[in-house]
Amino acid sequence: MAFAGLDYFPYEPSLRFTVELDELHGADPLTMQAGRDGSVNLRPFAKTQGLEHGLGAELTLYWIDGYGGGVFLPFGDKTNGSESFAGGRYLLDTIKGADLGWTADMKIILDFNFAYNPSCSYSDQWVCPLAPSQNKFAQPIRAGEQHRG
Repeated sequence: MAFAGLDYFPYEPSLRFTVELDELHGADPLTMQAGRDGSVNLRPFAKTQGLEHGLGAELTLYWIDGYGGGVFLPFGDKTNGSESFAGGRYLLDTIKGADLGWTADMKIILDFNFAYNPSCSYSDQWVCPLAPSQNKFAQPIRAGEQHRG
């Protein structure tokens, strides 16, 4: 079977944000299974400030303990399971270079048009950390990669 490419929602400028991050203290780490690779620990370290007005909620950012380290931002929304991968999508994964950077005044750039499916959405040989319940929007986010189901 030949690779048929990827499907994306049309670009939506209103789903690009520059937000501040509030440091989290004392948040419990999450441990997620990673198949034959064992488990991965995700340590919550910051919460966005600037998404609630446009999207209805803020998101928690995680530091991946182990593997390659790095900032990780998974999220879920009402498109999961129909228009996008059922387990959610990723917005940041600095291990893989998925990061749009910072502004000069130290706000992080979050553009949901660059959201992408985790590798486990393509093959059962991969196991991926999925979006935890605190990172799920109650509305659809029609931006970024879609899922052929």
